[in-house]
Amino acid sequence: MASPPAAASKSGDRKRPNILWLVSEDNNPYVGAYGDKLARTPTIDALARKGLLFRNVYSCAPVCAPSRFGILTGISPESCAPANQMRAVAHLPEHFRTYPELMRAQGYHCTNNAKTDYNCDVDPAAIWDVQGKEAHWRTRKDAAQPFMAVFNYETTHESRIFKPTRGHVTPEMVSIPPFLPDTPGIRQDFASYYNLMEVMDEQLAERLRELEADGLAENTIVFHYSDNGGILGRSKRYCYDEGLRCEMVVYVPPKWRHLMPAAPGSEIRTPVSLIDLAPTVLALAGAPQPSQMSGKPFLGRGARPQTYAFGARNRMDERIDFQRTVTDGRWRYIRNYMPHRPWGQHQAFEWLATGYQEWEQAHLDGALNPTQDRFFQTKPFEELYDLAADPHEIADLARDPVHASTLTKLRRLLDEHMIAIHDNGFIPEGMTGEGWVASRDKRLYPLKEVMALAHLAASGQPEALPALSQALESPTEVIRYWAAIGLVIQGQNATTARAQMRDKLEHEASPHVRVQLCEALAKLDETDQSVPALIALCAPDFPWQIRLQAFNALTFIGDRARPALETARAAWNDKKVFIKSAARYLALRLTGEYRPSVAIFDWNGGE
Repeated sequence: MASPPAAASKSGDRKRPNILWLVSEDNNPYVGAYGDKLARTPTIDALARKGLLFRNVYSCAPVCAPSRFGILTGISPESCAPANQMRAVAHLPEHFRTYPELMRAQGYHCTNNAKTDYNCDVDPAAIWDVQGKEAHWRTRKDAAQPFMAVFNYETTHESRIFKPTRGHVTPEMVSIPPFLPDTPGIRQDFASYYNLMEVMDEQLAERLRELEADGLAENTIVFHYSDNGGILGRSKRYCYDEGLRCEMVVYVPPKWRHLMPAAPGSEIRTPVSLIDLAPTVLALAGAPQPSQMSGKPFLGRGARPQTYAFGARNRMDERIDFQRTVTDGRWRYIRNYMPHRPWGQHQAFEWLATGYQEWEQAHLDGALNPTQDRFFQTKPFEELYDLAADPHEIADLARDPVHASTLTKLRRLLDEHMIAIHDNGFIPEGMTGEGWVASRDKRLYPLKEVMALAHLAASGQPEALPALSQALESPTEVIRYWAAIGLVIQGQNATTARAQMRDKLEHEASPHVRVQLCEALAKLDETDQSVPALIALCAPDFPWQIRLQAFNALTFIGDRARPALETARAAWNDKKVFIKSAARYLALRLTGEYRPSVAIFDWNGGE
């Protein structure tokens, strides 16, 4: 580690604050300052007492890589597909600049230690003054230069609960939310998480002691936040509060308190999105906010509170889904564009946690109550929860006429947001038109028309069938794609479209549309044509995104996929980990060898 720059100037001589980000991974507010009685987090608690505690903070996606894209760019990942997918490489338009580049242009020394995981083609070494394990505010050569230093702590990452972590909290001490069964493994996961939070809290304390020792504490605004929600059952990857709600406290030293929206020790209850982080640090540095950044600064002279926070989910590793959500901190509205898929699709990395294994085993054993078993069922098109009365999001009020006005309001706000940010998540991975620039070609992607059709498709209403059949004849590929998904969702109701689907499958050029037509036909027991076509789409000469969609379709047609067994076995060690995981799971299901405790993901203890 570098030594401090010589002759550090007194904090009163500076015209702009230093900014220190202490970023932890996968944390809901399991923190004493948030009222958690089991948590041992004295460092975070102390920052909250003398700073600001943000009560309702949300990531833009319930997983790290899309969330980090949003933090870095200030852009919603679903505006720049495939940044909305977990583990993808989106193209950031050349003229866009990330927040560290913009901060450097303002004279800040910007360092990142060390995680990137930005989900796009940005070169980390090019955007930071120092990137890597040696990155530190001490690497600046001029002690008078303001700094923006980021430190990332992986201590609480999901992978850390794959083995028990002993500590002050033991399994019998924890409370299990009602949507989870009370099993030994789930109790241990919760206890391990609390103990990891305590370890992480002390790591933050060490960094703050360095800041104090260097004489910089009086001139440095300190942010501590988590990159997305938690890692326990139904958290990471899911658009509930457990997946999206983060912890965040900010300490502003006395010299800079005119930049605070409230007095020290205050709670901020208005929603904050991690999309707001980039505009906030730019505001603190006196830099203008680029037009593509949709967030608002929550500190500084131009601070403006948000009213709503939006979130999104698409593919998570090998499993494909599509959800959009909005919350005001009191209500959460969720829209499921793929309601035919269960919440709890088996995901190989996630299932390395004993808690998920035991949860599914209890499901298979018929040992769950309806609240706990819902995770393994298909979804409604819309969900609505009163977070004040129902913090665990169990009582879905979307079909309760008492709350119709709230549903209508949040439904409209979500639609308006998706149009405003030009959500291009409706384009499946690899289809022409994907990305910030290409998706703005209305010939390829007429967004409002696609949204209306996807809404109709996902609603699953039988009366939608004529419109879906008509859309299947569209010259626009993404329109045909959503028409075909609608036919999958229709299930047996799509019988009258059987002949049309057979004809379209024979002549359809788009592999994305072909996958959906095959699944729709297979569910009607039309397997002679559809299953061989899906098997063909799994071939290695197709792009991995097409192959993955085909493997997913085969997985969800059950025993009808039996002819695909050898294809699945052949992909057992595919070089693409998502293909490998999907193929292994499919093969185990087809042979009857699958058990929730079988490790499908090859994990060596790393990240």
